[in-house]
Amino acid sequence: MSVIIEQVSRTFGNQTAVRNVSFEAEDGEIVGLLGTSGCGKSTILRAISGLDEGYDGKVNVNGKTSRGVSEDLGIIFQEPRLMPWLTVLDNVCFGLSGDKKEKREKAKALLEKVGLGGFESYYPKQLSGGMAQRTAIARALVTGPDTLLLDEPFSALDAFTKLQLQDLLLQIWETDHPTMIIVTHDIDEALSLCDRIIILKGQPGVVDKNIKLTKTKPRRKGDPELAKLKEDILRSLNTTHSGDEKGA
Repeated sequence: MSVIIEQVSRTFGNQTAVRNVSFEAEDGEIVGLLGTSGCGKSTILRAISGLDEGYDGKVNVNGKTSRGVSEDLGIIFQEPRLMPWLTVLDNVCFGLSGDKKEKREKAKALLEKVGLGGFESYYPKQLSGGMAQRTAIARALVTGPDTLLLDEPFSALDAFTKLQLQDLLLQIWETDHPTMIIVTHDIDEALSLCDRIIILKGQPGVVDKNIKLTKTKPRRKGDPELAKLKEDILRSLNTTHSGDEKGA
């Protein structure tokens, strides 16, 4: 499934958040939206998701102009947003139609896939941050979406858990080959996961660069080519070190 963004702008009151943003996520491609605070990364993702319909321009999903929430899209937020009164299994099943037994079997299989086999009866308060986000990933996958939208899904996690879940995303991509669009402020994350990086810059945010990565995944963290690309990105964002990269 491809996603095409054409001249998308969004204004809130007198404040323009993004202006004339255009890019394409090809079928099976992982695209990163990267930029400093306030450049409109999450604004663009909300327009694609259908959670915000108040933008100008066009969002085309799988050949159809889209302006609403679609089952073809799975969404993973920065916070897991689990319902505390439901078990892990019921959180993953929630909203699914059809035979109850089939739904639960499907959800169990996905929990196994994300490393949560045996935790079906746990409640969100019993989970670590990483486990809660794994549950959210399983919930996003349960409808079989062709495209995953991820809004800084790992930014609240510790460094080790973050790396584990980045590896999990790559495993999902290698198995199912969904199209993914991920908002991130982490250059290393973008370089590790993405086939294309869209750099948004300014207020209002505009597309500054559209970078195609050809390195095979998984990628070696110390790769000199990626290190050089990171320096180029830092210069483009007018930052001097990764500590300056934060916000959405």
